[in-house]
Amino acid sequence: MTAYNDEATLRRAPFAEGDAVLVYDRRKRRYRVELRGGALLETHLGYAPHDAIIGRREGFFLRTNKGHLLFVIRPPFADAVRELPRQSQVIYPKDLAALLMRADIHPGARVIEIGLGSGAASAALLRAVGPTGDLVTHEMREEIVAPARANVASLAPNAANHRVVIGDAYESGLGADEADRVVADVPEPWRLLESAADVLRTGGVFAAYLPTVLQTHELMMRLARDDRWHFAEVVELLERAWAFSETSARPDHRMIGHTGFIATVRRCEPPPPSPQ
Repeated sequence: MTAYNDEATLRRAPFAEGDAVLVYDRRKRRYRVELRGGALLETHLGYAPHDAIIGRREGFFLRTNKGHLLFVIRPPFADAVRELPRQSQVIYPKDLAALLMRADIHPGARVIEIGLGSGAASAALLRAVGPTGDLVTHEMREEIVAPARANVASLAPNAANHRVVIGDAYESGLGADEADRVVADVPEPWRLLESAADVLRTGGVFAAYLPTVLQTHELMMRLARDDRWHFAEVVELLERAWAFSETSARPDHRMIGHTGFIATVRRCEPPPPSPQ
């Protein structure tokens, strides 16, 4: 696989041996392969040589030995997230996208993340903060760090601005450096509110991803009783594809329903006392 300085350069370059490619057939079945000289891409509709892909840029059609067309691209971030080797459930791409927007993750931001998981959220955060930002991830399970970091490297290559801290953030806190954003994917994020308030600048965002409404309710009630936090909001996203033909437009038969809740809140100065 060719080494590049940044992801944009990689995506603009021709395919090289070792690169991952994503191939769609006419029924939108997907085939993800790593290119090897002399190898064959085998599909339900016939095969095609890897050598017919190597040296070309993404976005082209390839014909199999049976005459069927295949569409060849580099794996989009969302597809790569779904196919990650994982030790725990990843945050779905639809939720990752909303998390970045609702937490207002921006280039140059200093972000503290609690919960490394399989690394998908870390990679998404690194892509959003860019090379001028900074990401510190706290993870208590040492055994998952190495495979998760390998996943991060595959999704956000050459991200030198990512540091992993092994330890229990509930007990040890989030360090002393000021942060712009804190993002938590842990079962009890309310236990982090004290340390998050200590490190977040005023106006900074605390965001949590939670699978159940009971966890979300507990977090919201804790926030409501603490005047260091303001503008608490919760959303749930449901994703439904649509199918189109010459004679119809209808919702697809399947959809991605509930996967999790995204809670966000702003760190603020306590309000002034009421006038007497």
